[in-house]
Amino acid sequence: MLNSAPAVSLASRTVLVTTLISIVYLLLSVWLVGFKTDQLVLIAIFNGLYYASPITRKFITGFSIFIVYWIIFDYMKAFPNYTFRPVHIGELYHAEKLLFGIHTATGVVTPNEYLRQHHFTAGDWLSGLFYLCWVPVPLLFAAYLFFRNRPLFLRFAIAFFVVNMIGFVVYYIYPAAPPWYVQEHQFNFIAGTPGNTAGLKRFDELVGIPVFQSLYAKGSNVFAAMPSLHSAYPVIVLFYSIKGGYRYASVLFAGIAAGIWCSAVYTSHHYVLDVEAGICCALTGIWLVQRGVSGPGWFSRFFDSYLSKII
Repeated sequence: MLNSAPAVSLASRTVLVTTLISIVYLLLSVWLVGFKTDQLVLIAIFNGLYYASPITRKFITGFSIFIVYWIIFDYMKAFPNYTFRPVHIGELYHAEKLLFGIHTATGVVTPNEYLRQHHFTAGDWLSGLFYLCWVPVPLLFAAYLFFRNRPLFLRFAIAFFVVNMIGFVVYYIYPAAPPWYVQEHQFNFIAGTPGNTAGLKRFDELVGIPVFQSLYAKGSNVFAAMPSLHSAYPVIVLFYSIKGGYRYASVLFAGIAAGIWCSAVYTSHHYVLDVEAGICCALTGIWLVQRGVSGPGWFSRFFDSYLSKII
């Protein structure tokens, strides 16, 4: 009986901490972005997996890195980046035209403008399918790594988080309008502009389901085109698949990466410059994580401590 007392005490503290985290998250979310049923679903999933079994507890502990990313992304709605710095609309458009402009009979146009005029059914299908890979592929790959190689899983998860944080910081330093915004509103700034499916609308029309319409209706901020995190995610997946020695998967992920990059431009969601910035953002985040984990200091100690909780 005496030996069971510490365990009971530990269990009580665990319940108290997880309950407190859930309550604070819900109250903070309601205050910042308003109540949504998604918040209750997230709390239910976290607590359910945390208490279901030892393996699900380790799983949700590892995936908490992705949960924290999602919460920060959601909270960005409460702090629009265009309220902090001017939005860059014309200069990005003109830089794109200068560097990657395509000469036509009517003058020089951006790749987005050219592809908007010359879109085709196969391109509409493929762009939609590739864009649907944006979040599911990283999460599925992370789940696979969790069960096959947890040290690599943790490196991947932390790199994913760091890359997003770099991207979010740039969003606030350099608010930028996407190509579709110029097509819809020219160079006029309109605060609170809602999300837009742009070229992905054609995919919705082909499948007869508002897939992307529902997704972009939940967007945190349309003035967050630079860098393209759509373009960054497949780079992280590709790097760690190569790092893990998954040759066939790496070929697949390379194809998905190229498909997402092309689709971002084809659908007028990003300029080529945005895509390049996203790739650079991913490489920077990966380098920081790899350097931090392998070197001495607080980062490697944090990594080892976190890893001990999920192994």
